[in-house]
Amino acid sequence: MNIKDFFDIDDRILEAAKAAEADCSEDFKRIVETANYNSAKVLAAFQKNRVSEPCFYGSTGYGYGDIGRDVLDRVFADAFGAEDALVRHNFVSGTHALTVALFGILRTGDKMVSITGKPYDTLEEVLGISGKAGDGSLKDYGVEYAQVDLLPDGMPDYAAIESGVKGAKIAYIQRSRGYSLRPAYTMEQIRKMVESVRKGNPDAIIMVDNCYGEFVEDTEPTQNGADLIIGSLIKNAGGGIARTGGYIAGKKELVEKCAYRLTCVGLGKEVGCTLGMNREMFLGFFHAPECVANALKTSVFAAALFSRFGFECSPKTGEQRGDIVEAICLGNEKNLIAFCQGMQKGSPIDAHVVPEPWDMPGYTNQVIMAAGAFTMGASIELSADAPLREPYAVWMQGGVTYISGKIGVLLAAQKMLEQDLISF
Repeated sequence: MNIKDFFDIDDRILEAAKAAEADCSEDFKRIVETANYNSAKVLAAFQKNRVSEPCFYGSTGYGYGDIGRDVLDRVFADAFGAEDALVRHNFVSGTHALTVALFGILRTGDKMVSITGKPYDTLEEVLGISGKAGDGSLKDYGVEYAQVDLLPDGMPDYAAIESGVKGAKIAYIQRSRGYSLRPAYTMEQIRKMVESVRKGNPDAIIMVDNCYGEFVEDTEPTQNGADLIIGSLIKNAGGGIARTGGYIAGKKELVEKCAYRLTCVGLGKEVGCTLGMNREMFLGFFHAPECVANALKTSVFAAALFSRFGFECSPKTGEQRGDIVEAICLGNEKNLIAFCQGMQKGSPIDAHVVPEPWDMPGYTNQVIMAAGAFTMGASIELSADAPLREPYAVWMQGGVTYISGKIGVLLAAQKMLEQDLISF
């Protein structure tokens, strides 16, 4: 295949890309092996639960007796090694699903401890550590928040976790990195965190924000000691097909409490019409392991290529990954803007649009975002975004096909070359 038949990319970049792909060969092999295992696992969950055409029909009104809704819950639960799951199109985001889970479990006087430092920005007002009093945060309802800070290298402080979770109702883990350069946590590291929590507080409920992490490894946190995992369907678990939605999976009694919060006490999972959304949630989940593999390949390739251009990348090629996100430290504002504008040129949607930094609500710095997606905000599709602040890193993720993801990365490099921002 000659990419230059369709895209004007400098031969020097293509030569560097060829060498970068050679650097990725071992990573790609591991990614394919994991995807094959996870695809078999998902297929087995579909067959075990006898998914059939009537599961796709959907329902209206109260949604009583919606077999597709109920079967989808069981498919997710089995694939994630959980007792039960709550998979719904009316979770509007991962943050919404996390909020439902937190309010479903916590009560006045309870304490929540984040053991991976400060959670992602969008949860701050939910917790009550920012925003206005009286808006309905957990703090307003008398829930105490505390956190165990990470070590300087971004790793969990296992000893501090053991003492920090004493008296906590929930020990909270954020698997992915958010806008930070700390690593996303692997299953081995999550197992160690679980062990530390159990030593310090055997009764604590361990909840994991699993966004960006599904199917990156061959097990999920629920198979490694976590009580609940929560995620979004416009990230990994929706396979680039689900247009909205989220899930909560884990211990049956905890999932039920979350369902009571989503609908109402006493009805829980028994109500909620699906409006014909079941089919794409089933189909997206079926495709998810392969889709995640393509996103991982895209991230590994980006790390290999931009490392060759002298930029610091995290994770590096060859390192174990805990999510699909690649952070590239570009060093200055000009590099950052050029990267995002070039990546936008590789999008299937809105490739003609030129991203510019803007004052995004909820952020103290201007943010630039490159995203040309079939589903708005779907970060399993190729995207890159960053606040304009030191160290001027861009967080890149997604790529439902490897070739489209690769082209997006190449066009980001091309845009930077055109502005004399990279050299050979």
